[in-house]
Amino acid sequence: MLSESVDVRRGLIRASGHLTSLGADLLRGTAESLHGSGHVRVVLDLQGVRDADDDGLDVLRHLGDELAARGGELVVRHSPETV
Repeated sequence: MLSESVDVRRGLIRASGHLTSLGADLLRGTAESLHGSGHVRVVLDLQGVRDADDDGLDVLRHLGDELAARGGELVVRHSPETV
């Protein structure tokens, strides 16, 4: 199970738990909401993520590409694998 906490003012999402594709979809929605509300740079801190599956990591890779295509940036910190 994955949980998130969001600092809307800073454009920061902190995640903890197990990252699956469903959890990554939750993070995607939050990141897209932050980007849509004016944050060009969205920071995703995965320090609390204990483990991640390949599908979840793929969702985050695609999210980074999608934000970049729209002039945004996804910064991933403490990734269990380079995203």
